[in-house]
Parts: sequence; C-alpha cells; structure tokens
Amino acid sequence: MMFEYLCGKKVLVTGGTGSIGSEIVRQVLAQSPTVVRAFSRDETKQYYLEETLGKRPDVRYLVGDVREKDRLRRAMKDIDVVFHAAALKQVPSCEYNPFEAVKTNVFGTQNVIEAALEAGVSRVISVSTDKAINPTSTMGATKLLSERLVATANAWATETVFSCVRFGNVLNSRGSLIPLAKSQIERGGPLTLTDERMTRFMMPISGAVSLTLEAGQLAVGGEIFILKMPSLRIKDLLEVLISEYAPLVSVEPTTVRLRKIGVRPGEKMDEELITAEELPRTTAMERLLVVHPPSSGVYNDAADIPEATYRSSKARLLGKDEIVSLLYESGALSKAPAGSLEAI
Repeated sequence: MMFEYLCGKKVLVTGGTGSIGSEIVRQVLAQSPTVVRAFSRDETKQYYLEETLGKRPDVRYLVGDVREKDRLRRAMKDIDVVFHAAALKQVPSCEYNPFEAVKTNVFGTQNVIEAALEAGVSRVISVSTDKAINPTSTMGATKLLSERLVATANAWATETVFSCVRFGNVLNSRGSLIPLAKSQIERGGPLTLTDERMTRFMMPISGAVSLTLEAGQLAVGGEIFILKMPSLRIKDLLEVLISEYAPLVSVEPTTVRLRKIGVRPGEKMDEELITAEELPRTTAMERLLVVHPPSSGVYNDAADIPEATYRSSKARLLGKDEIVSLLYESGALSKAPAGSLEAI
C-alpha cells in the first residue's frame, strides 16, 4: 500500500533504532521519501540498523535524546512528518525508576510537540500503548499523560496534525516476553510465568507498523487509532514456545518447566484498548478502531463495538495452533535447522 503523505517527504522517527522505530524506518523507506532521519540515543543500535539497511543516501542517523529540546529542534529542521516512538516501555524498569519514565515519556513528548510546532511539521503520529488505559503502572500512567499532551497540542495547533496510535503487545520486540522466553529455553528453563490466567493482545511488528502508517494517512487531528489485534493467554504462548523453539536449539521440550512468579508490580491480569469514556466517541473500521476527539462531535451512547474487540479477557483467545501460525508468520520463530543463526 502506498501512502501519499510520505512520498517525497522528509521524515523523522524518534526512537528510530528500537523494535518499532526501526520497522517504521524500513516501511517509510518503501514509500519513496526524500529522507528518513533515525533519531535515537544509542549509537550501537544505529550502527546495526545501518548495517541492516546498507549505506543509503536517503537515511540519516542522529544521536540524541527526546529529553533535549535543542537537539530535537535541529533534528526537525525542514521535516514534514514525525513518528514519535521514543519511550521507556519496560513496566518493571519504570516502576523502579519512575521519574526517568516521566522525563522520557512525558517531558520528552512535550519536547517533540514544541519542536514540531516550531519547525512547522505537518504531521506528528505518536506511538502509545494499551497500558495507558486505566493505568496501574508508572509506564502506563506516563503514556496516558503522553496521549493527553498530544491531544491537547492538536486542540490549539493550526498547521500541525497530531494523532496517536495505541498498540497492544508487539511480538518479539526487544525486551519483551518472547526474547526472554527464548533465552530461558536456551538455558534449559525454567520459563517464568506471572499468572496462568493472564491475557494480552498481541500483534507482529510489521503489521503494527503498517497500520501505523495507515493511521498517519487517515489522521485529521486529535484521533487515537487503535489496532485490532488477536488476544491470547500468556501460558498458552509459553507452552507453544517450549514445544516449537526448544527443538530448534537442541533442548528437549519435556525438560523445560514453567515457574510461576506472580504478577509483578504495576502489571494487569488483562488489557484494555478503550476506556468507558472513549467508547461513545469510537468508530470501527476494517482494521482499526478510531477514538475521535471530543471536539469532533462524534458521540453515540450506544456505540456498537463488542467488548471482545477491546478487552483481552473477553476476546476469543487464540488456540495453540493459531499461536504457532502467528509466531511463524511474524518471524518470531523460524523453521531453520537447529543451531543455525536463523533459528535464533
């Protein structure tokens, strides 16, 4: 799919070397932009991304932190579109370092907003999370504030469109459950399980980013675009990983055990994608839910959106065969010979 708003444009991706950010860079490059600037604070990840993409004149690698507004101002010079993916995303890390999460997720987002307005950027799409809904964690609370900042900016911006995209869990992203489970399997286990009843929305990175670009095309300002995602039980996912991944790394699946560790501080048993307040302002598209801003005039007391669409505990949970298909289709697992680099 081609998106006109990116063709021939200059694009900045904050957090451009992370799991989501680097995939945004890849998919934006397929839209024939003039240049993509990958902005991140990690020079090592920038090096690896450049090795992956090859030497390209249409990609620039900028070292910087969204906490520093002056650096953002320079990075946004002549930019048309910003994808804001920089964030602290690990729930336990943010619980232990709460003000660091505030500085990146809240102050950093405000810096992006102000720098974009000063630079005359036409469109800013900010990446959020389902953990912003009725937050119980520091990370979720800071992402809720980030969403509010973006929505408020749109209310008084005259030339820049600001919108958010709200994800669930992204399969195989750095620091997430699947890479952790793989490393535990490689060591022979055990796999740590918080609670066997826990459910989550899950989506492949490529699909999530594809819908993010689509949301950018549709945005007129102030919307929150929510990706429709399948839901699964975490215990089922771990059991599938044991049966499918262990043989790839020469580990006998029957020797790998699950060890319950209990729900960690700030974690929920289930996830939601929409609040009760947002539901009457939400419309459904084929692949997206769109929460319209209060100023849009969209309001329906009897919004016809099934609870199974936005609450992981109410959704039809994927069966194990479906989870297997999802993992292989997403690239989280590969049927390469055991011990090969592709398998891990």
